[in-house]
Amino acid sequence: MNISEQYLEALKTIDDWVTVSEWAVAVGKLYPDLLEKADEEAVNQVNDTTGLREIAARIGSAIARGAYLDHIEIDAGERPRKVRYVSREKHDANVSSEIDEDAAPLKRTEIIRLAEQSMSNSEQYRIDEFEAIAKQLKRYFGLDFEVDHAQALLHKTQPGAHHPDNLQLILKSHNAKKNHAGWPRFTLNEQIKYIQSVIETQTIVATRLGVEITTDVLGSMLERLQKIY
Repeated sequence: MNISEQYLEALKTIDDWVTVSEWAVAVGKLYPDLLEKADEEAVNQVNDTTGLREIAARIGSAIARGAYLDHIEIDAGERPRKVRYVSREKHDANVSSEIDEDAAPLKRTEIIRLAEQSMSNSEQYRIDEFEAIAKQLKRYFGLDFEVDHAQALLHKTQPGAHHPDNLQLILKSHNAKKNHAGWPRFTLNEQIKYIQSVIETQTIVATRLGVEITTDVLGSMLERLQKIY
């Protein structure tokens, strides 16, 4: 077993996301001889370092080269980034899922296009208003609202319809977490309360964020929303 394989064996002992530093610690525990050798090599380095830091640097370099591409998942959204071991079967499943995710926007666009072909002018107007209100929430309140299909169009077992009765407004960050899940659609009161609560929070931090709030338009926007909801 080479050193790279030993590093992976150490990662297998941790059933969770870990930083590269934590991975290096696991290597030292499982293979104390590797840590001892790294400590010896660290003594001869020009910069002040330790064996664990040397191991962590080697792991980080290997990740950057793609050496563990088929064996780990990387969460680059964390700082420092985190990794975890995945089996070959899980890796292949993840790749397949990512391919489906890449094609999802095309499938979603086609579903919307076909639905709009048979939609009445009244239904299309309601959809246009949802989209307009979402844009105006961004313009006047600095909030990234999106028009969301409550029952997701790409839900695996019960896909929703592209229809105004399936639409709601939620923050982009919430929509990203919702992804292809199906949610009970907000009632009108819930939708209004949701928007008002988000705006109230935004108002508190607006000056710190450098966001200009235009509160006198909210009543008009909510009236429009009630008419199309």
